[in-house]
Amino acid sequence: MTTVPVLADRQHPWAFSVGCVAVTAGVLLHLPMFWMGRNMGFRLADMPMDDGMWWGMVLIVVGILVAMYGLRPRKPVESDGQHHHVIVLAPEDAPLGGAHWLLMLVLTIALIIDVMKPASLGFVVPGMKAEYNVSTVMVAWLPFAALCGTVIGSVVWGLLADLYGRRASILLSAVMFVGTSICGAMPSFWWNVGMCFLMGAAAGGMLPVTYALLAETMPSRQRGWVLVLVGGLGSVGGYLAASGFSAWLEPIFSWRVLWFLNLPTGLILIFLNRLIPESPKFLVAQGHLREANEMLRRFGCVAKDVVDHEPEPPERPVTVLTASPRIAGTTWALSITALAWGLINFGLLLWMPAHLVAKGYSMELSSKLLASSALIALPTVFVAAFLYSRWSSKGALMGAIVVSALGLVGVIHLELSAGTSVSPVWSIALLIVGINGIIAMLLPYAAESYPLKIRGRATGWVAACTKGGGLIAQLLGLLALAPSLLAGAWMVMVPVLLALGLVGWYCVETRGRDLRDFEAKSRPATQV
Repeated sequence: MTTVPVLADRQHPWAFSVGCVAVTAGVLLHLPMFWMGRNMGFRLADMPMDDGMWWGMVLIVVGILVAMYGLRPRKPVESDGQHHHVIVLAPEDAPLGGAHWLLMLVLTIALIIDVMKPASLGFVVPGMKAEYNVSTVMVAWLPFAALCGTVIGSVVWGLLADLYGRRASILLSAVMFVGTSICGAMPSFWWNVGMCFLMGAAAGGMLPVTYALLAETMPSRQRGWVLVLVGGLGSVGGYLAASGFSAWLEPIFSWRVLWFLNLPTGLILIFLNRLIPESPKFLVAQGHLREANEMLRRFGCVAKDVVDHEPEPPERPVTVLTASPRIAGTTWALSITALAWGLINFGLLLWMPAHLVAKGYSMELSSKLLASSALIALPTVFVAAFLYSRWSSKGALMGAIVVSALGLVGVIHLELSAGTSVSPVWSIALLIVGINGIIAMLLPYAAESYPLKIRGRATGWVAACTKGGGLIAQLLGLLALAPSLLAGAWMVMVPVLLALGLVGWYCVETRGRDLRDFEAKSRPATQV
């Protein structure tokens, strides 16, 4: 099994190791407080924090800052005065080899760990509500803080991925996962809310970076199904892991143990990074040609360097919304699609059980319908991966939006019908299939649609918009302004139809295309 040199492209790799040790030590200083409550069912609410916990928090903050310092990219070797035009001839043109399969496996595990963090919220909230004796409205601040964190994290980590590198951003998320595990020992409800925000930032930040790294490492012919399948299996696996650990450990160690799982899983992610390469395209862009060539050889590729005595004209600064009309239009299309998905996933589907019961359907029926979403999600991932890679990436995404719209039509028909004369099964099933298809393809499509210089931040922005829709829905719930199911379905239908039109007009086909086709250059590369 081939491993990647440990942070060879970083200025101070020793600082990252020191930071990891400090963060881990800070977490371990919180364990005595947790274990002290074993005879009380691990209930720590309103207990005073000891000196070890305070010093532990200092170590965690300092450790994260030192780790960030250690992840700064090493400066490239000085130029020889000539203009070198580097052409990365693959991974676009390379066959799928052992290095690719290993990377797919490792990043799937990484995504499972990442998704497991926010997915644990649903299993933590009941126990936390009982221990802290807080109202339903008060405990709603916990998922609200987590969603705020994921929105901010997706944007910030996307920017860091373009500046620090893809692998470095994943490492920073892992370090923060370790640090936020101290939620398991927090005696105060509001300390948990604050830590939940940081956990959400790390989790939301890692997701788009993983897609960007996959898009830049996989061959063009296999890139589509790899992105969709790895992302889909990671999402489903994260929810299954959260529910499995909850069923196994929560009865023994209370809800707090689900937070402490951030310690071992975060450390696993740090050690797995020995198997995760930095994006060769990022290394080339940073001028690290030797490291890029070493990485490319692992994936059966080469980078050719063309010396040109006449330098290229300076490039205009590239941003997500101003790089070109196509990029601006694509960003609007994907952003509105993401917002619509968040409104359905974190709004309509969460409000639906109470509305169905109020309409006269049994609680057992409504609960079973939503509980089956995980079972529906898994086959949807495989169907989406097949259609995305074998038929059309753009067409498959539009198809998922259409299915979601049909689900909304079913919900509207359900609400307009009298009593329980219409079965809710098909409308809810269409809605679940549609949104699972959208989320399985949306970030992979975003990662394929942008040039290298803004790929990280653009994918991060789209990921932030998925949580932004949920943030709006949760805020309406906190303010007791949640609309009826009928009004909510009509309101969400507007962005869904708008997204369908914008994707159809502005977005391009990415299936099997070389990512070099999407680079915003002042002149095309000379073929060698």
